Amino acid sequence: MFDRTEITMRRRPLLVGCSLFAVVLVVFGILFLVVARGKKGGAAHFMGGKYVAVVPVEGIITGSREVVEQLDDFRKDEDVRAVVVRIDSPGGAVGPSQEIYQAVRRVDSEKPVVSSMGAVAASGGYYVAIGGRKIVANPGTLTGSIGVIIEFTNVEGVLEWAKIRQEVIKSGKFKDIGSPFRQLTDEERNLIQGLIDDVYGQFVQTVTERRKLDKNKVEKLANGMIYSGQQARESGLVDELGDLHKAVEMAGKLGKISGEPEVIYPPKPGKLRDLFGDASAFINKLSGFSNIRIMYLWRM
Repeated sequence: MFDRTEITMRRRPLLVGCSLFAVVLVVFGILFLVVARGKKGGAAHFMGGKYVAVVPVEGIITGSREVVEQLDDFRKDEDVRAVVVRIDSPGGAVGPSQEIYQAVRRVDSEKPVVSSMGAVAASGGYYVAIGGRKIVANPGTLTGSIGVIIEFTNVEGVLEWAKIRQEVIKSGKFKDIGSPFRQLTDEERNLIQGLIDDVYGQFVQTVTERRKLDKNKVEKLANGMIYSGQQARESGLVDELGDLHKAVEMAGKLGKISGEPEVIYPPKPGKLRDLFGDASAFINKLSGFSNIRIMYLWRM
């Protein structure tokens, strides 16, 4: 005969095993919801389908990594048949704008990309837009501003007024170019102008090739002026007038999706992902909380 204590001890491994199995189910259920979060119809996406993905490019462009990663992910996703790049940006740094443009071109080489302009898609924002196969702008969108600019601030007079003197030790005569404490020399001004002209020439050449316009016409348009979406349409800088919905419809047709396409967006981190990071980090963190290792669950 076994007393109650001994029976309880014999049942304990079974109870522990069942409890840990339940924990595993809960973990993977939470991970599924975290991954699916941020996508319209996110859970359905895991079962396959035909989608138009919308990738936002918003604010001043100072970096490119996040947008480039999103574009590359959708490029590799076989369920995504077309991509819409939704641009609400006045532009920004040259390098990141060019990197996003190149990522758009990579996607468009495998599946159609439509650029959709929101309130503003100017300068670097327009550079990104011309990477798409088609450009759709609202009639009142502010776009254009094709050009390059570098600005310097000079506080030399303030220093003189305050009787502050600055001394500089440098390895080369151009090392402190653009210093706010002195005026540019003629040689420095010419050097910077040459830099501006080179990058500007890259911009004009890209617009000329992508929009299939005469270079002389592009140079006349590329004087830094901004245009409404309607003006841009008349000059050939954009293809169609319309909103995001129209851009999605156009992308769906180009991607050979019948009917109204279903739209997905890049996943946005939820509170759980903010706390735990990616899926592997989440599992390791949870393992640490209970002082176990996931691999031991399979040995019970």
